[in-house]
Amino acid sequence: MLWRIAADAVLVLHLLFILFAVLGGLAVFWRRWCLWLHLPAVAWAALVMLNGWLCPLTPLEIQLRHMAGDAGYEGGFIAHYLLPLIYPPGLTRGVQMFLGAGVTTFNLLVYGSLIYRTWRHRNPTVS
Repeated sequence: MLWRIAADAVLVLHLLFILFAVLGGLAVFWRRWCLWLHLPAVAWAALVMLNGWLCPLTPLEIQLRHMAGDAGYEGGFIAHYLLPLIYPPGLTRGVQMFLGAGVTTFNLLVYGSLIYRTWRHRNPTVS
């Protein structure tokens, strides 16, 4: 029971990390100090996706599931939990690169907007 709870906690942590990596740039509009948490998170998420690496949370969750007596699963977190919700079954390298590029592009747009707003605030006479 304890191992299953630990595995579920890792699952929730993993999902929260992914959400923060994708949407955390929006938190920077609210609190500027979030920038120092978000930039490493989005860099790590993009590197994992673009290089096809396995996030360390995935094997941890699988190991905890095995310790709980569950079967665990093959492949990565995205392929097991998220891809079936968004795409047809099967994580291809192309889809993985698309997701990594999407995270990077979205956050570049968010940070570009933030930089522009900051610049406009400091230079109000420039139109």
